[in-house]
Amino acid sequence: MLAKSLIIFIVVGIISGFGIGIYTIDYKSNNQLVFVDGSSISIVTEKFDFKQNELIEIKIINSGTNPLTFLNSSCDLNITGLFGILIYSPVYPPVSFTLDPMDEVILSWDQIRNNGEFVSAGVYKIFVHGIDSDGNTVKKSATVSIWK
Repeated sequence: MLAKSLIIFIVVGIISGFGIGIYTIDYKSNNQLVFVDGSSISIVTEKFDFKQNELIEIKIINSGTNPLTFLNSSCDLNITGLFGILIYSPVYPPVSFTLDPMDEVILSWDQIRNNGEFVSAGVYKIFVHGIDSDGNTVKKSATVSIWK
C-alpha cells in the first residue's frame, strides 16, 4: 500500500501542473493574426520558440479597419522580461507614420539587450502600440521563448 504522503504529493503535483498549464496557455496562443472591424494591431512571429542568437523577425500588422499612427518607425516596439523589465527598445528617429488596414511593418531583433549583451534563455514579451483615428491607444503584446 502506498504511503499517504506519496499520494498527497502526486495529487498536488498533478493539480499544480494543470494549473501552470492553464496559466501559461496564452503564451502559446496560435491566434496571432485576427482581423476585426475597428482598431486592432497584431504581432506575428514565424514561430514561438527560438534558439539563442537566432534573429527574430517581428511583423506588426494593422489587423483592423482603421488606420493606425505610430510615433516612430519602430512602432513603439518594446521587449521586456515576464516581470516587465525593459530588455530592448530600438532607437529610431521620431518620425511618425501611418499604417493602413492590412499593411505591415517587419522589424527584427537579434536578441541583444539595450546594453549590448545577449539575452539569456527565457520568455520575453513583445509590446507595440499605436494611435487610431479617434486618438485611442491600440496596444498588443506577444510572447516568445528563447532556448539554449
